Amino acid sequence: MGNQIAMQIAIHGYDVVCYDISADMVEKAAAFSKDWFEKRVAKGKMEADAAEEIQERLVFSTDIQLATKDTDLVLEAVSDKVDVKKAVLKQLDGLTPDRCIFASNSSYIVSSRFADAVKDPSKVINVHFFNPALVMKIVEVVKGPHVSQETFDTAFAFVESIGKTPVKIEKEIYGFVVNRIFSSLTREACYLVDMGIASPEDIDKAVKGALGHSMGPLETQDMTGIDLEYNVYMEKFKASGKKEDLPAACLAVHYGKGEYGRKSGKGFYDYSEK
Repeated sequence: MGNQIAMQIAIHGYDVVCYDISADMVEKAAAFSKDWFEKRVAKGKMEADAAEEIQERLVFSTDIQLATKDTDLVLEAVSDKVDVKKAVLKQLDGLTPDRCIFASNSSYIVSSRFADAVKDPSKVINVHFFNPALVMKIVEVVKGPHVSQETFDTAFAFVESIGKTPVKIEKEIYGFVVNRIFSSLTREACYLVDMGIASPEDIDKAVKGALGHSMGPLETQDMTGIDLEYNVYMEKFKASGKKEDLPAACLAVHYGKGEYGRKSGKGFYDYSEK
């Protein structure tokens, strides 16, 4: 997600540093970016000069000093765990200029839960992109109670400036709009798997064929990552203490086996031969 978000921003004229602590992840991100632009040029969807200019604005690095120097906006796409987000934001807050806005790409967790990690919580805001970020147009921008109007207006205008369609979320709520609706669907789909009512294939087939969805709920979880889905439910359970907020049994089993979906080669479906 971080890689594609960085590419989308660079395409629309901004200088971007795509930072990760892992050199391997940075190398993979840079290789993906290079291949993506080459394919766009080869297909006639982008001029070679334009692709080169964009890539000059896009830097991939493990150097946190480079990533934070003179930065106006940080957009984190780390794991959906409150303690991880707090640790990352606290570190970045000590390196970035006072004017910097901290945007979180969290899929579910409201920013008020980690905004106190920085000196000025009014500059921390949820700006939620959808996967794949280069394709999906909608971005949720959340007006949490701690978010200043200036921060919200700046983030909203920024999303528009990079060719996306921002949706204003008037109040903080876990999962925002899209994922609250989607999680109801996936929760029920997982329940049907756990109860042996139907196979993942047939559940997805039914949803696509009868509801007109382009992907079934279980296919989608494989794409976004079962580990993400599992951690999201665990974070919700930690906050609420309610048993109904625990991950579904099938999610827990896949997570325990390291079967995270496409990224690991197996989830609800087997991708090992693809």
